[in-house]
Amino acid sequence: MRDLTGVSLIFDLDGTLVDTAPDLADAMNAVLLRHDRRTIPAERVRHMVGHGARALMALGFAETGKAADDALLDQLYGEFLDHYLDHIADESVLFPSARRALVSLREAGAQLGILTNKPEQAALKLLRALDCAEPFRAVIGGDSLKVKKPDPECYREVLRRMGGDLARSVMIGDSETDVLTARAAGVPVIAVSFGYTPEPVASFAPDLIIDSYDELEQAVRHLLERGLAHSEPPKL
Repeated sequence: MRDLTGVSLIFDLDGTLVDTAPDLADAMNAVLLRHDRRTIPAERVRHMVGHGARALMALGFAETGKAADDALLDQLYGEFLDHYLDHIADESVLFPSARRALVSLREAGAQLGILTNKPEQAALKLLRALDCAEPFRAVIGGDSLKVKKPDPECYREVLRRMGGDLARSVMIGDSETDVLTARAAGVPVIAVSFGYTPEPVASFAPDLIIDSYDELEQAVRHLLERGLAHSEPPKL
């Protein structure tokens, strides 16, 4: 079996590597209560995550009453981040087998990076709290650049910081945003089936779907055998 030297694997964070929904829901609901809004169940919040904390608070306010204007959203974002950073890993955990998969991929020669719309400070703090920062050579958050996913420049920048090759890279995510990022960058994407997307991830036509991190290395090797080329799904 060929090794993975020279292959760069770029992971989304929330809903892909880490089940963060309980702590995200807690932070959002703390802010909602502060503004006399009702809370939203964590299971519902799972389908609201993916575009950053500001977008999450916008959705939360729209769902619980009058939508927030830009000035209020600036305030809500700050309140959310203050609470979240203080409770970032109260209940958040790596998805089953993820840690083992990361170790195995590193041992096979792959280099790993993170590309998330979560603020970079929060992403780094979460990875450290879960004792999972060391495997990753670069982390790009939603506020690291002037653009964020699905803009392909985010993907290219994390690869530059890793010293990786676009033609030898794969995106791993859970949402339409991740698939769109990969498509815009011209790279293949592996989707996890257990993430936070409101629709089945298959509807966004990723190259491969895995149901467990036990399947990830085999999926990466399958793409290698295929030449790491994205092939458009057949038109119906």
